[in-house]
Amino acid sequence: MKTKRIGFATRLGAIAATVGSAVGLGNIWRFPYEAGQNGGGAFIIVYIACVALLGIPVMLSEFIIGRSTHSNMKGALRKLAPKSSIYLMAYVCIAGAVMVLGFYSVVCGWVVEYICQAVAGNLQGHQPQDYSVMFSDFVGSPVRMVLFTVVFLAINFAVLLKGVQKGIERMSSIMMPLLFLLLVVFCVNSLMLPDAHKGLAFLFKPDFGALTWRGVVDAFGQAFMSLSLGVACLVTYASYFNDDTSLTRDAVVIASLDTLVAILAGIVIFPAVFSFGMQPEAGPKLVFEVLPAVFQQMAGGYVWAILFFVLLFFASLTSTISLSEIFITFLIEERNFSRRKAIWITAAVVGSLAVLCALSFNVLKSVTVFGMSIFDLFNYLSSNVFMLLGGLFTALFVGWFLDRRVIVEQLTNRGRLNVPVMNYLMFCLRYVAPVAVVFIFMQLVGII
Repeated sequence: MKTKRIGFATRLGAIAATVGSAVGLGNIWRFPYEAGQNGGGAFIIVYIACVALLGIPVMLSEFIIGRSTHSNMKGALRKLAPKSSIYLMAYVCIAGAVMVLGFYSVVCGWVVEYICQAVAGNLQGHQPQDYSVMFSDFVGSPVRMVLFTVVFLAINFAVLLKGVQKGIERMSSIMMPLLFLLLVVFCVNSLMLPDAHKGLAFLFKPDFGALTWRGVVDAFGQAFMSLSLGVACLVTYASYFNDDTSLTRDAVVIASLDTLVAILAGIVIFPAVFSFGMQPEAGPKLVFEVLPAVFQQMAGGYVWAILFFVLLFFASLTSTISLSEIFITFLIEERNFSRRKAIWITAAVVGSLAVLCALSFNVLKSVTVFGMSIFDLFNYLSSNVFMLLGGLFTALFVGWFLDRRVIVEQLTNRGRLNVPVMNYLMFCLRYVAPVAVVFIFMQLVGII
């Protein structure tokens, strides 16, 4: 059964959906602790450079592939390179997206659990060390871990069942403004805390002595993860774009808003952390162990805790929806499945992997591959292998292989726009992005 392809109805909806695909836990959960471990402002400077030299060019290359063909990743590559087997690279991107969903959905399940705990008032009235025990007890419970992972995925796929316009676009158009509003409210509150200036100094005053080469690699990886590069996510969403959309303008807007959310998250978190004597280098547990202790010391902490985890939920859902759409669109267009059937298959595949990742914290804790748990393996492979390979391929394909006329046609909307970034884009795609990705791989395997 061939389903008619429907695109985004409005430019605002397209931007909201694409920003939503980029803005996720990577901005609000991962970015602050990466900055905390890598010199605060120094990490932000390197990150912004990565977005400008790597993120926006690779994003534009994915936009060009998607919008020029209005197809899923495999269909797009077959149209753009019909006489080659280069379309096989689409399977790497799809596998990467599914693997990200496998472990990412578990973390999103944590967010749902903490919303419930915050509403029930269970995040109040504890000593700081109690929150570490609370989190350990939660991840050690197979029933609760699986339950909240499945609950989150059920919400995710319920939205997707509504379709592109009534599901993805409508939900993103509501959630993204609310997310920004909540962030601004949190920022104002954090800036009014005692010693907030210490948190701002940590965030914006560069400490290059604390930034190692590993921190530089983390900044590259954060840019890829945050912008959802290398897994055909932006190819899929761009395939829904109107032909009048300015790809260059939208890429800059999306990357800027994505970076703004990450920095706003830092403004929310670090003044609060410093005001209450917590450690900015707390790592991944920063959100789930440190911040609850901070909230209970704040006036109206009960409400702030609920709002914060609702904020994380919005960010989580917009990202998982876009990642899910990659496999769904592939099944619809390459296997001629109905949208409903494609969604159920995707839900079954992702749900199975997510359950394995959830159980790797408890009953499958002893199961390791290369010394890593299933959750850590999925996290490592998707972030450090599949996304980087996908990004490298996309840059090389558009930079060296794709007919330049297609690139010019897409960037200028068939000559209607003046886009003086062609030389910059091609230089970044041909040289900067490949060198950067190879450098990251060499760092990861310990060559340099």
